[in-house]
Amino acid sequence: MATIKDWVEAARLRTLPLALSSIGMGSFLAAHHAVFKWDVFLLCISTTIFLQILSNLANDYGDTLNGADSSDREGPSRLVQMGKISLSSMKNAIILFGILAFVSGITLIMIALKSWQDVLFFLFLGLLSIAAAITYTVGKRPYGYTGLGDISVFIFFGIIAVLGTYYLHASDLPSLIWMPATSCGLLAVGVLNVNNIRDIESDKKAGKKSIPVRLGREKAVVYHYFLIGGSFLFALGYVVFNYHSPLQFIFLIIAPLLWKNIQAVTYKTKASELDPYLKQLALSTLLFVITFGVGNYF
Repeated sequence: MATIKDWVEAARLRTLPLALSSIGMGSFLAAHHAVFKWDVFLLCISTTIFLQILSNLANDYGDTLNGADSSDREGPSRLVQMGKISLSSMKNAIILFGILAFVSGITLIMIALKSWQDVLFFLFLGLLSIAAAITYTVGKRPYGYTGLGDISVFIFFGIIAVLGTYYLHASDLPSLIWMPATSCGLLAVGVLNVNNIRDIESDKKAGKKSIPVRLGREKAVVYHYFLIGGSFLFALGYVVFNYHSPLQFIFLIIAPLLWKNIQAVTYKTKASELDPYLKQLALSTLLFVITFGVGNYF
């Protein structure tokens, strides 16, 4: 029988800083424009946490069924594959967190939005987010196995999360908000890219055609440079177009941490050596959001 420790491990709480970064970015920008609302912020956090845990549990379940979490996998094994959590128990947990995410999301949009058009649109986005979290690795044709995970992460962790959070605060969207949203999306894809480079050999055997599997390791590293560098360029672009204080450039102090991640992806070829840099990039992304948000707030 699974223990509490097993469930905590399956939830993969180390992924939460990345998920919360996009909510933080949208909320910092809302604060800068004096439209921040605490109830919206807290409900955005709860909905995001439920969705992220749902995604992690579904990945554990789906990767085991599809063979990506076999004994050939060099990264940390998931709990279903290890036999610590049964398939039926994991399926029930997926249903539970799907319901929690739905209830939290419904509460959020009913509190934040005024028009029925907005309510229906965000309801659609919420259901789409739940479906995307589950079908990444679950189902007959999981899209994570075809190399579409990067696009999904960019859209849901960047564009939808940042723009959606801001709109829930303000019921409006300034024209240049898409630039920091793009920065968050690219960094989130960067975390996925580290994960997929780490698992490139086991993914090949499982038939999982991630971007690194399709490109090869060398080109996947070049792709990583593009993701990290692009995130900074879009952040700098936003500051240039909205400049009011030198403090806005404070986020540049995070650059050495991101460069360290790029170097790790370039030179560390063992999964055990590369695995810590998933957490490192997720935390660096959160620090990027905090420094960028604070710099633009004052």
